[in-house]
Amino acid sequence: MQIIWKGQSCFQIITNRTKNNLGDNGRNNNQVNIVIDPYGETTGLRVPKLEADILLVTHDHPDHNNIKAVSGNYFLILGAGEYEIKDVFIQGIPAFHDPACKTGKGEVTIYTIESEEIRICHLADLGQKELTEDQVEKIGNIDILMIPVGGVYTISSKEATKIISQIEPKIVIPMHYHIPKLKIKLEGLEKFLKAMGVKSPETLNKLTIKKKDLPEEGMEIKVLRI
Repeated sequence: MQIIWKGQSCFQIITNRTKNNLGDNGRNNNQVNIVIDPYGETTGLRVPKLEADILLVTHDHPDHNNIKAVSGNYFLILGAGEYEIKDVFIQGIPAFHDPACKTGKGEVTIYTIESEEIRICHLADLGQKELTEDQVEKIGNIDILMIPVGGVYTISSKEATKIISQIEPKIVIPMHYHIPKLKIKLEGLEKFLKAMGVKSPETLNKLTIKKKDLPEEGMEIKVLRI
């Protein structure tokens, strides 16, 4: 499995099906391309060219819902529910963009993704200061957590540490923080790293991982470049 960060909350996940699947042309269709939260030009970032088999959108804001930027004959998921597409298991869990758990900023969808025996959770633009017991139960055991840490429109770095302790993932990938050229005002990554007590996190162009590579004890923070 490969996990690639495209900026903001946008990720590309390239995974493999559990069984070999040959298409009509005899080619191996084993690979599945998942895209989450493609953003638009209003962010100030260069919109990446993406192709998907599965496209997840956490909420209807322009820095998360640029569906037109994604090519391919994809299966589109826009909200809560349970889905199985090409041997990938996905669950959408309702959450709030608003720290008061009201609909002022609207609702968002947390997604869990299971493939290659690895469970991923994408927390969207979560604004809740903590997860509810029901949300924690539905999220379940998570190997890799993608969490917003830039504050302002989502949880702060301090609140992010609390939510990480609720989920207890094996790997944390921070997202939705200030990066060069981003027009949206967000806090920088360094504030989150300080809150987590991390001075020198591992920084990667992409995370390539298998089940056997997951840490057996403790938790690791992986910072992805765009």
